[in-house]
Amino acid sequence: MDDDHGRSAAAVFDALGEEYERAFAGSPARHASLQRLLEELPPHGRVLDVGSGTGRPTASALVEAGHAVLGVDVSPVMVELASRQVPSASFVCADIRELDLDEGGFDAVCAYFSLLQMPREDQSKVLRKLGRFLTPGGVLAVATVPLDVEDASVVFMGQEMRVSSFDAASFTETVTAAGFSVLWERSDLFTPAHGAAVPEPELFLLCRRG
Repeated sequence: MDDDHGRSAAAVFDALGEEYERAFAGSPARHASLQRLLEELPPHGRVLDVGSGTGRPTASALVEAGHAVLGVDVSPVMVELASRQVPSASFVCADIRELDLDEGGFDAVCAYFSLLQMPREDQSKVLRKLGRFLTPGGVLAVATVPLDVEDASVVFMGQEMRVSSFDAASFTETVTAAGFSVLWERSDLFTPAHGAAVPEPELFLLCRRG
């Protein structure tokens, strides 16, 4: 694990708390991705939500549809908020790179923008790891900001942080190389509900474990 990246992610999202939910929960592409995910899940499915944040909208939508959710986040503040806001789900404070879970234990995994503060190499490793957590034929809902950057310093909602990402084609190739086939994708521009925010690109993929 890259400790600097881990501490940075926790510190940033501890500081943002509910402000992050207010800024990003209204993304139309995110809600479309959640709807497609719900269509693929079996009744009473088991879902791992990586980077679960405040629990809304992802974990809340899943439990309302009758699914069991385990949320994982590096931010203690986010885990506390999520546990209060979505009490029917379970949440743990951990780095997914270090967390051991049962292979084949989940019908679906969500990873909405939770890879961005990892180096590219770690993103590839985590995608393969998430595949092992899925049942055969399980689905992955994943999203990123499709930009060609590696360990770039940015200011995000007033917080300094370092991010890494891939352009859209390279990210899709990375996901498929991790053992997934793409079922659905959506690219969009979304303006967060926050101060002087500007439109930013979003890429959502819904994939099946091969």
